[in-house]
Amino acid sequence: MLPICRARARFPNLRRSLLTLSSVEGPTQPPLVTSTLSEYFASEILAKHAARPALICRSEAPRAHGGPPSKNLGVTKHLAWDFEEFDHHVKAMARGMIAMGVKKGERVGVIMGNNSSYATLQWACARIGAILVTINPAYRLSELIATLNLVSVSHLFLAPSIRTSHYTFLLSGAFPALRDSSPGAIDEPALPALRNIVIVNHTTDREKYRKELHGLKGTIDCREIMMWREDGREVNELKEIGAPKAVSLTHFNLLNNGISIGRCMRLTPQDVLCNVPPLFHCFGLVLGNLAAWSHGACIVYPSPLFDPPQIIDAVLAEKCTALHGVPTHFLGVLGEVEKRQKAGTWDSKGLRLRTGIAAGSSVPIELMERLGRELGLDELTNAYGMTETSPVSFQTVVSDTIEQRTSTVGRVQPHVRAKLINPAGEVVPIGSPGEICVAGYLVQKGYWNDVKQTRSATHADEEGVVWMHTGDEGIMDKEGYLKIVGRIKDLIIRGGENLFPVQIEDAMTRHSGILEAAAISVPDAKYGEVVGAWVARRDPGEGETITKDEVRKFVSEAMNPQNAPAWVWFLGEDGLPEELPKTASGKVMKHILREWSGDLAAKGVGRVASTQTCPPAP
Repeated sequence: MLPICRARARFPNLRRSLLTLSSVEGPTQPPLVTSTLSEYFASEILAKHAARPALICRSEAPRAHGGPPSKNLGVTKHLAWDFEEFDHHVKAMARGMIAMGVKKGERVGVIMGNNSSYATLQWACARIGAILVTINPAYRLSELIATLNLVSVSHLFLAPSIRTSHYTFLLSGAFPALRDSSPGAIDEPALPALRNIVIVNHTTDREKYRKELHGLKGTIDCREIMMWREDGREVNELKEIGAPKAVSLTHFNLLNNGISIGRCMRLTPQDVLCNVPPLFHCFGLVLGNLAAWSHGACIVYPSPLFDPPQIIDAVLAEKCTALHGVPTHFLGVLGEVEKRQKAGTWDSKGLRLRTGIAAGSSVPIELMERLGRELGLDELTNAYGMTETSPVSFQTVVSDTIEQRTSTVGRVQPHVRAKLINPAGEVVPIGSPGEICVAGYLVQKGYWNDVKQTRSATHADEEGVVWMHTGDEGIMDKEGYLKIVGRIKDLIIRGGENLFPVQIEDAMTRHSGILEAAAISVPDAKYGEVVGAWVARRDPGEGETITKDEVRKFVSEAMNPQNAPAWVWFLGEDGLPEELPKTASGKVMKHILREWSGDLAAKGVGRVASTQTCPPAP
């Protein structure tokens, strides 16, 4: 039997000739799962797949953070657990957390890269009823303090350092009280709720680790709370998860979303997913971990942070069948393949890849074709959502055409309703742009302790259905496929005409000389706004280098003169930044680009010489 998301019954209310308004509802079968995460793990994962591989961490030594003895799947060089051993470690972590005073409902913050402790905490918090708070490791001190206080984090698990951020030194320097506090009795006025700091070390450099701990006497070594013992108790389940924006999600939200995502990829216990996106984001935590484990599949972390050589090594050595990432991740992986091809060390015969998810930003068809041709990702899917919707509301399936998997984000997920509306709140006709609104089991419980913000983002209709207003603009076709045209606030209004950045970016990346591009609005005295483009050119050695005028001409011919950039900036050239500024999920931070563009345009830097040839918008 075909997976539900592939079957025609997925859209029982749709007929190609009947869908005239941009309003759809997913199928209601199979039914939603009502068990908690821990109950599902015990009854559907552990009971059925105990001896199957569950988690492989290639950057960690076996028993890197202590815990119960492990067969380690017969592997000696790195950590590898089956589901039974994974369960032992989850129970050990949960018992250790209870012993150090973690109570039901308390917030447990996490600042780490992708590793086994993060995965263990995901289930251990669910087991004891604590609330997992995922924190971006890139946060500055002020952002970290604001996050910890916003949701009153009581217990903080962190890696001593990540890239250039040394958190133990940072915290001990900023808060002298932490240097002499005792575990469980931290008394720092700037962090009134914080009681415990747990240091998670996965390296073999114990001397460096001791130096990292020196400034914080009140910290706890994670190995201490992972002491293996048979006694212990369990309490109720996790009720919500706090994300960096203080989004509150329930077991019901997350588990059902993970199951639906996995079905669209046709995941089975035979699949091995290389999970590249960071775990502090829903992409890694839900689209990766929960989607795989809910179907008995194995998760592989190639490294704590993005590392293309490690990803390729993991994909080949672990015979991965799925690979997740944002377009930037995939471009980095393809770049590593090219390096190995030139060095004569690349052998594609070991590839087993077939599926995965490319999300975070639009995926050019040329990139999707390369991923299929060079990595075997012929069943790569695309997904759309936001943290507030658990996160996926639309997704393509493996049987969709490559055009559908690149130009759209698929159709609505089961048990989900979606509509596109105009500023007056009316559902727009098929083919017309409108704000994407979503309803169903996946909508967040609310923003943590922020009723005002919750009410501004969610609205109940006359039937009492609560709709999440995404702030994204899309266009729906008669079959229910959704195309994202951009954030409403990112819309470029040139001379009264609405221009959609995503469409302009898609046009630019079809040029063989352009690797990546972002379109933003630039203030203009005549038109109000015109198009500005930030472009990453391909290596000049790969062909002729495209010029600003050629960028403008290419877009003008591919679309129309109104969409053609009046300003073009080439990344990594003339003192400009090397890369586009992006969030952890791979989304370009357009607000930063607009700031840069405004400053450069005011100096006359980046103007295209042929701009004056563009006629005004009608």
